[in-house]
Amino acid sequence: MQTSSDRHEYPAHWEADVVLRDGGTARIRPITADDAERLVSFYEQVSDESKYYRFFAPYPRLSAKDVHRFTHHDFVDRVGLAATVGDDFIGTVRYDRIGAGGRPATGAEADEAEVAFLVQDAHQGRGVASALLEHIAAVARERGIRRFAAEVLPANTKMIKVFTDAGYTQKRSFEDGVVRLEFGLEPTDRSLAVQYAREQRAEARSVQRLLAPGAVAVIGTGRTPGGVGRSILGNIRDGGFTGRLYAVNGALPEGQKELDGVPAFRSVRDIDGPVDVAVVAVPAERVPEVVAECGAHDVQGLVVVSAGYAESGPEGRERQRALVRQARSYGMRIIGPNSFGVINTSPEVRLNASLAPDMPRAGRIGLFAQSGAIGVALLSRLHRRGGGVTGVTGLSTFVSSGNRADVSGNDVLQYWYEDADTDVALMYLESIGNPRKFTRLARRTAAAKPLVVVQGARHGAGPRGHAVRATQLPHATVSALLRQAGVIRVDTITDLVDAGLLLARQPLPAGPRVAILGNSESLGLLTYDACLAEGLRPHPPQDLTTAASAADFHAALSRALADDSSDAVVVTAIPSVGEGSVGDAALAEALRSAAAERPTKPVLVVHVELGGLAEALSAATSTAPQPGAASGPDPAPRTGERAEARATADEGAPADDKGAPAPSPEDVRPEYARPGDAPPEGTHPLPAYPAAERAVRALAQAVAYGQWRRDAADPGKVPEYEDIDERGAATLIDGLLARGQGLSLTTDATCELLAAYGVHVHRALPAPTPDAAAEAARALGHPVALKATAPHLRHRADLGGVRLDLADEEQLRRAYAELTELFGSPEELRPVVQRMAPRGVDTVVRAVIDPAAGAVLSFGLAGAASQLLGDMAHRLIPVTDRDATSLVRSIRTAPLLFGWRGSAPVDTPALEELMLRVSRLVHDHPEVVAVTLEPVVVAPHGVSVLGASVRLAPPPARDDLGPRTLPAY
Repeated sequence: MQTSSDRHEYPAHWEADVVLRDGGTARIRPITADDAERLVSFYEQVSDESKYYRFFAPYPRLSAKDVHRFTHHDFVDRVGLAATVGDDFIGTVRYDRIGAGGRPATGAEADEAEVAFLVQDAHQGRGVASALLEHIAAVARERGIRRFAAEVLPANTKMIKVFTDAGYTQKRSFEDGVVRLEFGLEPTDRSLAVQYAREQRAEARSVQRLLAPGAVAVIGTGRTPGGVGRSILGNIRDGGFTGRLYAVNGALPEGQKELDGVPAFRSVRDIDGPVDVAVVAVPAERVPEVVAECGAHDVQGLVVVSAGYAESGPEGRERQRALVRQARSYGMRIIGPNSFGVINTSPEVRLNASLAPDMPRAGRIGLFAQSGAIGVALLSRLHRRGGGVTGVTGLSTFVSSGNRADVSGNDVLQYWYEDADTDVALMYLESIGNPRKFTRLARRTAAAKPLVVVQGARHGAGPRGHAVRATQLPHATVSALLRQAGVIRVDTITDLVDAGLLLARQPLPAGPRVAILGNSESLGLLTYDACLAEGLRPHPPQDLTTAASAADFHAALSRALADDSSDAVVVTAIPSVGEGSVGDAALAEALRSAAAERPTKPVLVVHVELGGLAEALSAATSTAPQPGAASGPDPAPRTGERAEARATADEGAPADDKGAPAPSPEDVRPEYARPGDAPPEGTHPLPAYPAAERAVRALAQAVAYGQWRRDAADPGKVPEYEDIDERGAATLIDGLLARGQGLSLTTDATCELLAAYGVHVHRALPAPTPDAAAEAARALGHPVALKATAPHLRHRADLGGVRLDLADEEQLRRAYAELTELFGSPEELRPVVQRMAPRGVDTVVRAVIDPAAGAVLSFGLAGAASQLLGDMAHRLIPVTDRDATSLVRSIRTAPLLFGWRGSAPVDTPALEELMLRVSRLVHDHPEVVAVTLEPVVVAPHGVSVLGASVRLAPPPARDDLGPRTLPAY
């Protein structure tokens, strides 16, 4: 345990694990007096050249005085951080606060510090200095330092590049043979962009090391056939892994050199050569010993399929934390524990380090699953053809994260973003550990390739094995925010596969116009109705009659594809009766050839499962095994996730009890189709669906995603308003917060704060007596409204607690008497008088800062529409002008704002401006944790805010603005 040095307690919150440029990990922590020996050992391993660059003179060894100075810090004016792997330093950084003339200084009035680095030569080029700079800058900002100064020799180009590439605003000078760099520490758009780019490269590389290893050791391969480890060993071997494969079992007899034809060893340390990835399949109590051996052998990463961790209860959760800490101390990342394994179908790798007995066919879909049972179901659906199961492509990579203790969906997204072998990403998620980061990564990924997500455990707590931060937002809100980020949100794994297969092989539709043609009038009408239900714009179905030939289908599809009035085509077909009939094959070829002539529009086929049309459409492009491939034996079950998967496959049991979509038995058990002839080179195989609703639902998702891609090209801007008083609002907030940690503002303070951002609230004067009401009306001017503000009556005009258009004092007194007679005394009613606003549509605008998802702006119609029906739309803050425009139009009751049934359209531009101003307030001042404007009356000209509330609190931590870190364990 670290101890404090001089003046302040040891700042444990500065400790962090980071992913370096090459995908390995390191730990960054403060240097203390206990580190003297580590510092000396570290310095002895640094080259003379690096020492010269650090001290500007030959400096072969540190004196006792140097060691004391570099290890004793007050953690305010003098701070040192070290990057460590295991127990060894690999890099250091320190700052010393300086004042005028560059002399040492103390106190907040001196806001500049001198910074210097030293990185061990063996670890230079790994991004150690860049990571240390991010963390020391965050520490300095916390301690009131606003600028860094660094003096560097001109020949030290690597260190100069570290500073210049960081993205901070800099000033450079040259004096006395030394380059002096000065730069502010406040994050800039460029510094954040640099940080995110480095994060992406590092995390993508860390996943790549796990998915494309040169050598794999399976630890825990039993001496007898069966069992998890032995099964995975066989799957890797039979899948044709291109690297070196080793079997490891500590109980192997002396002298046994092979197991199932694979070189066998009693310990990973006995392997003569590097091991990149170890698949760990030993009991949980033996895993720490295995991790230590892997760390000593410089293994780069672990896939832990062993169960008995956080999913088993508190003791297992602590065991899981210890596992992550131990692995990271050696610079290793972990997939799992309780993982189903990983697959990479690339011909250069061909890795099936999973419990799936067959290597899926190579394709363009990346698949991530947090559940082993759902992973089995998804692999099976993508793996087979025939039997009505749709899909025409295979996998690029598959990752089962298990308990998601380390490597998560965010890491895999980073990898897929730049993976040239992945065109579509499919994810089954039961929890999102960092929604703010996931949304950011999803937006960037979706701009390059489709990302389809289904969420399990939507209506309850996530799996026990997943440690996630709680969110206050309902699932519907989270889903809306994901859609805003370009995520294609679906509800079931069937929809996940249907959408993924369409997006993997067909172009995005340019719009919602759909042509429908086929040989069944009834099937065409079902498709037409499904299109309308999904918000598409279908043309009347073209009935080719049941007598239509393959040539008729070819001609009709060619005409539909050539027609500029359609953006996609759905072909409905009743195939000929009989397996593999000539008619089915001919029809499939006719459709494929017609689509190949005009490959710019998507084509989907809806078929009735009477014949072999789906099989013929996919031909040899299916994901089924090639001729002669045999299904291997199903591996033996194990405790935890594998047992759950087997129960689903063999007994039809639900996948889990947390609301996850459960696959049916026939979905889990693969049924392989007979392969046929490959289609002509360059053609796009057509996805076939057994039901019109499934095809149209997938098409609607593609249409929405295509529109999002077009909109994302011009995301809009956050407007500047000259009348906003940002500084005045900050002063007011600071003064209010000085009175307490969190508070709901009074009416006057709320109005004052909102007014600083151009949001003006109609005054509401208290009316405890009829005379007070009359006096308030005279002050405001008639006509007025009389409202009861008691909690049970507030915003409930339907209960009769509001009287409007009171033109004079007589009407006001009569209304006052009616309210008190109906609902009770004034003390219970809390009546107020407010000047009448122009008639319009009552709406509500809210903003809230969620600890997990960030700041969210919400909009809906006031009353039953939002409270009873949940008809609210949501956007992440800061909101752009395009976001505000779409937000107004996203609710189901939006037609009421645009002249529904002859009513006058209201002033939506004024409403959008109001929402943009609220967004700016919350974005500029994170201390504003909640704002509610209700009701906001939107009239044909202008808006009137009749009620408002604001809550302040110390701003929550923004981990997306701090230095790069891995989740703490």
